[in-house]
Amino acid sequence: MPMKRDEKGGGTNADGTRSTMYCSHCYQNGQFVLPDISVTEMQAQVREKVIEFGMPGFLAGIFTRRIPKLARWQESKEKKEEKAPVRLPAPDFT
Repeated sequence: MPMKRDEKGGGTNADGTRSTMYCSHCYQNGQFVLPDISVTEMQAQVREKVIEFGMPGFLAGIFTRRIPKLARWQESKEKKEEKAPVRLPAPDFT
């Protein structure tokens, strides 16, 4: 959700202050509300809600295209890359 449209002015950090990065629907008390949701699942959920509020489907699709670029998904992408196993070439025993 765009922060300027968040009725609570943003989510809350662990110390109770307002988050300037995440909306109140996604982030509360310093944690993501749905920590294990994938970016694809989040796009589908947001698209559904936006259509529910009366936006045409094609606009909802445009609106959700940027979700993978949000900081939350960039952070999880970086963590996955850090944990990615190093693949060594198979030894040649000939």
